Amino acid sequence: MAMPTTLRAPADELTRRGLLTGAGALGALTVLPGSAWGQEAGEPAFPVTIDHKFGSTVISAEPQRVLSLGFADQDAILALGVTPIAARYWFGDAPDAVFPWARDELGDAHPEVLEMPELNFEQIAGLRPDLIISVYSGITEQDYRTLTQIAPTVAQAGEYIDFGMPWNEMTLHVGRVLGRQAQSEKLVADVEVRFSATRRDHPEFVGASLVLASPPDGGQYSFFNAENRRVQVFTSIGFEVPADLVEIAGEEFFGTVSAERLDLFDTDVLVWHQLDGGGRAVIEADPFVQRLDATREGRVVFLEGVLPQALAFSSVLSLPFLLDGLVPMLAAAIDGDPTTEVTS
Repeated sequence: MAMPTTLRAPADELTRRGLLTGAGALGALTVLPGSAWGQEAGEPAFPVTIDHKFGSTVISAEPQRVLSLGFADQDAILALGVTPIAARYWFGDAPDAVFPWARDELGDAHPEVLEMPELNFEQIAGLRPDLIISVYSGITEQDYRTLTQIAPTVAQAGEYIDFGMPWNEMTLHVGRVLGRQAQSEKLVADVEVRFSATRRDHPEFVGASLVLASPPDGGQYSFFNAENRRVQVFTSIGFEVPADLVEIAGEEFFGTVSAERLDLFDTDVLVWHQLDGGGRAVIEADPFVQRLDATREGRVVFLEGVLPQALAFSSVLSLPFLLDGLVPMLAAAIDGDPTTEVTS
C-alpha cells in the first residue's frame, strides 16, 4: 500500500482562488481530530486523512489550488463551493469542461481544460496544484504514484470497480477531502429527496426491469452494468437490471450481447443512449431491435440532447437537471399504452 501523502499549507505566492443508493459514511475514510465531523456548513476543517484505492492521503490544511482530474469530479468540487484550477475534458463542447447544470456554481471563472485522453503529467505539474482529486478517472496505481510526486492525490474508494463509485458517496468523499463534510451531506440529502419523491410518485418504477443500452457495433449490443453510475440513477428510482445481464458484465462496468441474445433487452423499459452520429436511425432500422416486445409496445426511451450528458455525469449537480427531463419519459414508456409519445 502506498505511504500517506501530506498536503502542507501553500506558500503565499501560490495562494489564490483557483480555478448515479442511500447516503452513508464511507468505511474507507478516516478523519483526524479537528476534522469536518463537527463542522458547520461552510467552515472547512482540517486535518483529514482520506483512505482510498491506492493508500491514504493526509490533508493538513485547506487546499488553495485544487486540480480536478476525474472526468466528472468538477461537479462535486464546484457544488462544494471550490473552483478548480483545471478540469478534465470528457466529451462535448461545454465551455471550461463545465456543463449547463454547473454553470451557476462556476460563475465567471475559467479553469484550464485538460484535454487528455491519456494523462499529461507535465501539464499537470505545470499547473502547480496543491491537491489532485482523481475519483472518476480510472487511474492506475502507477498513475497514482506519479501524481503523488506532483501533489497529494486522492483516488476513489477501493470497494468499487473503476467508475463505479456512487454519486452520493463520491460527493461525501470529495466533501471530506475538502473539509466540507456537513455541506456535502446536505447536498446529498437534497438530491436523495428527489429520488424518494420519484419512487413515491411513480410506484410503477419500483421492481420494473430496465436496460441502459447503446447502438450495435459489429453485431454486438452494449449495456451498462448495475454498478455503473448511469444505471444507478435508474435503480435509485426503483428499476432493476436483469440478473442475467449483471452476470454477463461481471466486474466490468459494461457488457455486450449478440443479436441472438438480444431477448435479454426485452425489459419493462429499454433505454437507448450514446446516439450521436445517427445512432437512433441505426436502432430504428435494426430488425433484431424491432422484433423486441419492448420496441413494438412503445416501452423504449431514446436519450438525446443534453440528457445523456447529464446521465453520463450523474453528479450531485446534474441529477436534478436529469430527473426533470427523464422521469416523464420513463413514465410514458411504462404506462402500458403503446400510443403514448415518449418525449422529454
